[in-house]
Parts: sequence; structure tokens; C-alpha cells
Amino acid sequence: QVQLVESGGGLVQAGGSLRLSCAASGRTFSNYAMGWFRQAPGKEREFVSGISWGGGSTHYADSVKGRFTISGDNAKNTVYLEMNSLKPEDTASYYCVAKIASGVDVRKDRWSYWGQGTQVTVSS
Repeated sequence: QVQLVESGGGLVQAGGSLRLSCAASGRTFSNYAMGWFRQAPGKEREFVSGISWGGGSTHYADSVKGRFTISGDNAKNTVYLEMNSLKPEDTASYYCVAKIASGVDVRKDRWSYWGQGTQVTVSS
């Protein structure tokens, strides 16, 4: 079993920045992917970004490209999401995810492990 613990959410004004962290513990794998989904009130949970641990390739939703950056620290089994130029529409609960096999997938049912979520609120 893999446990994911997010941190770094909070309240920020539009145009501001936040950095989310997600530490993985428990069973680890040599070939896996990690990423982030988000869910706003009344909306479907959606893919935000993912990173393939083997090759380090990154993927982003169109809505966050150029503003968010995902990175990972393999030694710490930690993934980060640097969020810049935040907009009120980025307000959501952000969930860290992990899956065996390195490919990033935008479909939420492809991710085996989920964190509890951290709230990000962007005020206008």
C-alpha cells in the first residue's frame, strides 16, 4: 500500500503563487507515475498535471500550461506542484495521485492511490 500526504494549500490572491507538496510512503515501486487532480465544488474531478518517474516526462492540462510546474524528488519520493499566476477558477481541492507503471494518464480511474486532498482558494 502507498500513502500520499499533501501539504501547501491555502488562500492566495489572484496572480499569486502556491507550492503543493506530496510525500509518498509505504510500498514504493521502481517504475511509477505521480500527479495531481483537482475538484471544484459542483464539478467533476479533473487532471491537472503528472510526471513519469522513469523518464521524468511531464504532462499538463491545457488550463494550467505555462502557469503550473510539476517536479519530483526521487530520493524523497515527493512530488511538487508550483502554481503561479493563480486565477479564481483554480480554486479547488487538489489531490495527489500515484500509479504503478510510469505512464501519465488523464483518466482518474487509472490512478491507484489518492491523497486526502488540500484546499486551494484563490480570491479575486
